Amino acid sequence: MTAEIIAVGSEMLTPAKVDTNSLWLTDQLNLLGVDVTRKSVVGDDKDRLAGALHRALERTPLVLVTGGLGPTEDDLTREAAAQALNRPLIHDPAILAAIEERFARFKRKMAPINKRQAFLIEGAEKLDNPNGTAPGQWFALNSRMLALLPGPPGEMKPVFLNHVLPRLKAILPPRALRTRFYRVAGMGESDVDQLIAPIYKPYDNPVTTILAAAGDIQIHLRSFCATEEEAEARVAELGASIEAALGNRIYSRNGDPLEAALGELLRERKATLAVAESCTGGLLGGRITEAPGSSAWFLGGFQVYGRAMKTRLLGLDEKLVDREGVVSEAVAIAMAESARDRTGATYALSITGEAGPESATPGIEPGTVWIGVATPAGVEAKLHRFPGGRARIRAFAVQSALNLLRLRL
Repeated sequence: MTAEIIAVGSEMLTPAKVDTNSLWLTDQLNLLGVDVTRKSVVGDDKDRLAGALHRALERTPLVLVTGGLGPTEDDLTREAAAQALNRPLIHDPAILAAIEERFARFKRKMAPINKRQAFLIEGAEKLDNPNGTAPGQWFALNSRMLALLPGPPGEMKPVFLNHVLPRLKAILPPRALRTRFYRVAGMGESDVDQLIAPIYKPYDNPVTTILAAAGDIQIHLRSFCATEEEAEARVAELGASIEAALGNRIYSRNGDPLEAALGELLRERKATLAVAESCTGGLLGGRITEAPGSSAWFLGGFQVYGRAMKTRLLGLDEKLVDREGVVSEAVAIAMAESARDRTGATYALSITGEAGPESATPGIEPGTVWIGVATPAGVEAKLHRFPGGRARIRAFAVQSALNLLRLRL
């Protein structure tokens, strides 16, 4: 089965609001073996919404709509759905009584406009909403199904779980979903795909999806089968081949971020970490402390954004900084060594570079970053040239620093 999701509300066509309901619904539907083939956001216009619903129901057996079931004049989902189905809206006294009882229970006066929520599409079933006044609706006819769900997530989720989910389970064949979620560092998206495409292309089950962020490639494998054992066997077979091809470039096999994977390696060794940051200005420490339990292995760090802080706080030799420049291998090494010495950490990372958009260091182009790592065995620094704007360069620098230490461990 395939499905479409339509989010209703003009506010979601502005930069201030994001449709998160469709993400949650997609996850729930995927667990049932239902593929979501299309998502759309439609503003508060009855004719546009009715047109979108009509087209969706023509091409897709299951359509879920979130939002637009409130009492105000711009809540038009009921009217639009009735228009798309060419059916009238029927007043339901039982719904009105339930709404009135809810207002009375909270000792509030019900506004007359709330009566609009007591109308059902002819032939639809009411879906009780325990957390609000807007009931959902379920309409099924000729192998087409339409679910109207409230917009607030605290109302939408219970209505789906209590009413829509059981209806779908009753008609869908049992299907089991098994997944693998690999994360890769140190390679670009095209390089990863070139390496593993010959491996995953022969498979139509599992389905492979590759996503990219700054310095972080995600590989998702999803297998739907009649049994859990069969689905697990399929993702295990494909996953083993991908793991063999990528080797230690894979840092996570369950979707954990790089800072969590690094933390596990440090915990295993009962080791600790400190950092010294220049161009990232605390982003590295911030990423590290996003990992739950990082206080067990992360001692802290130094934000030495300006030249004076490098010499005063970290104690770097002024002559070294003058001679080599703040963006240099020597300074990155000295920063890592000093952070390790001054904190007593087992390991230390340093970052110094130019994030742009313009360079403050003569002769150094934006995107030039030196990353240092100090270990009990010695210290080294690696030169990177990252593409993109300021935010992207700094994100690449943080990811690369974490990965450098992971590889050393």
